[in-house]
Parts: sequence; structure tokens; C-alpha cells
Amino acid sequence: MVHQFTKENIDAIAAILDTTPKPLGDDVFRFQVTNEKEGRKLALEIHLGLKANGEQLNMVSVYAQNTFLQLHNCTAFIASDVLQQVTFFGRNHEQTSGLIVEPGAGCSLYANVSEAILNSDFTKLPEDLMMCAIALSLTESVGPDTFSFNDEE
Repeated sequence: MVHQFTKENIDAIAAILDTTPKPLGDDVFRFQVTNEKEGRKLALEIHLGLKANGEQLNMVSVYAQNTFLQLHNCTAFIASDVLQQVTFFGRNHEQTSGLIVEPGAGCSLYANVSEAILNSDFTKLPEDLMMCAIALSLTESVGPDTFSFNDEE
């Protein structure tokens, strides 16, 4: 099920990323994230209510130097004070994709990760898969057909 972003969701994302959302029309919010110390910046856009083939979808896009990423049909997100990141993710059958944005203008993407990897003992996985399993382990708090907004204290 595609997540329907609310004003509270947009505000929570802005708080974690330490920025102010800028509305671009009625259905797009843009967040500018800058890391002056390391000379990095990125723009995060959340597109609400896009219509394609008669169905509504949302899309999360990241624009950074030499990088463009999109996550279609975001099913949930977790804005974490503890981890200082926002994890957007989408599930499609037995696969999960996650787009992680940090206030230091960092961004990671894990795409089409099988449920078997996410449910495995990550300490027994190869290092590269371990990183993915740990990064997307937050998605366990969100059931397959439900949305749960978690702002960890």
C-alpha cells in the first residue's frame, strides 16, 4: 500500500534533516540538505499524488552532485532521532528497497533486497550484505500491509 504523506510526516522529516521543507505546488515538497564542513549538499523531493496508468503513486527523489535516485511507491518511512536519518522504503512482494537520507547530506540506496536476507542472522552474512541487512532492519517495525511512523527517542 502506498503511503499517504501528511503535514506531520513532512515536518518530522524536516526536523531530522535539520531543514525547512519548501512546497513546490500542491503535491511536491523539496528539502535542501547541506553539509558545509564536507562540501556536500543534496535535494530531497517527495512527490505526492502522482497519477500513472490510472493509479496514484508517490515518489521520493534525491538529487546530489553526479547522483540522481528515485524510490517509487514508497510504502512507509521511519524518521529516527537516534540514527539521525530518514529511511524511506517500498515493498513489492518479497523484496524491499530503501532510500536513506542523512542530515549531513549523505544518501544510501538498497534496492530489491529479498526478505530472506532481511530475516537472516546478519552476523553470518558477507560484509556487504550485512550492511544492507542492518540498514533495512528498521523496516521490521512496519508490517507488510500497514504503515507505522516511528520517531525513535
